[in-house]
Amino acid sequence: MRVLVVYAHYNPGSFTNALLEEVTKGLRDGGHDVRVNDLQASGFDPVFKLDDSVQFIHPTVPEDLLGEADLREIVLEAATGPIRRWMASRWLRGKGRGELIEEIGKRKPKDVIEQQALVADAEGLVFVAPVFWMGLPAVIKGWIERVFTYGFAYTLTPEGWRGDLSGRVPLLTQEKGLIVTPTFFTEEEYDRGWREAMDTVLCDWSLKMAGVKEAHHVYFYTALSVSDEKRQEYLREAYRLGRDF
Repeated sequence: MRVLVVYAHYNPGSFTNALLEEVTKGLRDGGHDVRVNDLQASGFDPVFKLDDSVQFIHPTVPEDLLGEADLREIVLEAATGPIRRWMASRWLRGKGRGELIEEIGKRKPKDVIEQQALVADAEGLVFVAPVFWMGLPAVIKGWIERVFTYGFAYTLTPEGWRGDLSGRVPLLTQEKGLIVTPTFFTEEEYDRGWREAMDTVLCDWSLKMAGVKEAHHVYFYTALSVSDEKRQEYLREAYRLGRDF
């Protein structure tokens, strides 16, 4: 299986990095083709900007929300300077809604296109990162927001655009997703409902509802304060997760 491993940690000497090494070693020993996507090392920008909103210019968006006049204005606003604006106005003549949507769709940020190509090529997704504020680090959260875009990871039916969650249409096709996170707090603390809340957002919403068929989240509790023996046990388990993926 082709597996994309999305990784985030600021310290290459961290225990999170040791988990990454064991997971990827296990994946390779299990016969998988592995690609590690180190978001912080690559300098990926997780901030959703105006250019990212081009994802919502899509044929499935209801015409009453995005009409032809709106599309023409978007093309004109993107044309900076009087000469380009004049050229854009000439190009717009006789263009229908479908042609306008296709043209605007070409303006997706380059870094997003590159990341989406990695995802599209993968049959499995693995995320390795610490828990920050009962979620994943900002760089991974931003990666999901910018890469799992409308028209790539999901679309909405007309009912979905009116707020009906059953109108969300998944587009991803990966067989399996796995999230591996070391934690600061104990398993008993996560038993209070934090684990269920995280898994609902990360596994059910972010992965399964985008089309990933299976999604699991494995926690390595109190990674900073456990014994060295326990950490070795965690590393062996990380290797097993990769090998048996």
